[in-house]
Amino acid sequence: MIYGYARVSTKTQNEARQIDALLEYGVKRRQIFVDRCSGKDFAREQYRLLRCKMKRGDTLVVQSIDRLGRNYKEILYEWRGIVEDGACSIVVLDMPLLDTRRANDLTERLISDIVLQLLSYVAETERSYIRKRQTEGIAAAKKRGIRFGRTPKKRPVNYPYVKKKWEQGRITAREAARRLGVSHSTFLSWAKYERTTSGT
Repeated sequence: MIYGYARVSTKTQNEARQIDALLEYGVKRRQIFVDRCSGKDFAREQYRLLRCKMKRGDTLVVQSIDRLGRNYKEILYEWRGIVEDGACSIVVLDMPLLDTRRANDLTERLISDIVLQLLSYVAETERSYIRKRQTEGIAAAKKRGIRFGRTPKKRPVNYPYVKKKWEQGRITAREAARRLGVSHSTFLSWAKYERTTSGT
């Protein structure tokens, strides 16, 4: 049996290009498994399902090594688990050297192992760079005053009056929230924020 595996990092990304490549290779659509999550590890629903289905002599096809994963050690571990322990084959479409069906002699296996380790290292390094760029980008945006997350809820006009009653102990926080038409946690976060910014 020939299986295909495709992965994108987020739900907004499109896996169509990978699926087209797998179909063109000859993988049947019902034998293609797709995950929409990070490649940092192999705890992925569809990948685990695929591994359970694979039997001795089957072949796994991926478009590129980074679609399999982006963790150097785990890629090598999974690769050996499939090829050596599971007695299955792996085909990486954009790197013909990573076709374990061709590694019949010692030299071919050596070359395949070197290429695999190099590409796995590159995949993890690229993931680290992506995370670093995201962190730097967020920090730079915050410096420019760009806010992330949901827009803060506007305080009702009667907020100061209700808050004062709560501070005086005349009403509970839950009652204050009810009068303002917000959740208990929203009212407390408003009050906490104001105490923090006022320095009290």
